[in-house]
Amino acid sequence: MRRSDVVSSTRENMRYAVTPIPGPASVPVRRDEWRHGADEHLASLVDPTSLEADRYRLLRHIVERNHAQKKLIAVTSALAGDGKTTTAINLAGALSQAPDARILVCDLDLRTASLGERLGLITQSPGLVDLMLDPTLTLDDVARQHPRFRLEVLPAGRPLAVPYELLKSPRLRDLLHEARQRYDYIVLDTPPLVPVPDSRLIADLVDGLVVVVTAHRTPRTLLEDALNQMDPTKVIGIVFNRDEQPLRGYYSYPYAGGNNGHYHGRGRRAGRQVRDAWASLLEKIRRVFVG
Repeated sequence: MRRSDVVSSTRENMRYAVTPIPGPASVPVRRDEWRHGADEHLASLVDPTSLEADRYRLLRHIVERNHAQKKLIAVTSALAGDGKTTTAINLAGALSQAPDARILVCDLDLRTASLGERLGLITQSPGLVDLMLDPTLTLDDVARQHPRFRLEVLPAGRPLAVPYELLKSPRLRDLLHEARQRYDYIVLDTPPLVPVPDSRLIADLVDGLVVVVTAHRTPRTLLEDALNQMDPTKVIGIVFNRDEQPLRGYYSYPYAGGNNGHYHGRGRRAGRQVRDAWASLLEKIRRVFVG
């Protein structure tokens, strides 16, 4: 793959910071379900005073300041392996540092679930799939309070090879609505956009989207394909992983048409503004490619 065909800027591996103090919990802590220690890439858990943790606090700041009404946030990528799970956990961790914050991080990548394991959860079931298939289960039955951090974790649950019908079901919409009433933010680790249709279904249910790409790896055309599948008013920004320029790693796309960074409008004029917004975004993306 030529250098000119891959994303090439802005920030090295993002690793995220969470204060290691248990926060307010709506479910009891079951310590025997958790492995000691945490994934070394989760700076929010293992090194909350690090520069990497501050970078994720910057992402939290952007969410809170420019997208305050977006409480249900999906983290996705064009392809697998771009770091979306790491980013999702670390964004949730940074948000959980707020006093009395109630944060849920949920694994919606049902084909290749890893979020619970990355956080040290030994048993992944019951989880979201079990909750959706078993009407006797409640959110309290499957959400786990992390024993060390201000996070509640909803793992994927039992393996599911073809989750399309489950993601289309009204049950998922109802569960996410219930979660909105209980938590300040819900961060979803979702499947990559290009290979499977799952994230396109999820995107209809969420308030905001964070897109993760890997510098010098993610093909430009696939990133553009992924962005073209999204509602531009929902995109919070793009996170660049593994770039050699660590101080320029987060790119947040402000929409034209409003002083607060959001696009508002209806009718033909709104349609033109949305198209103009995407054209502007794609032009700016091209500027972060080599060549």
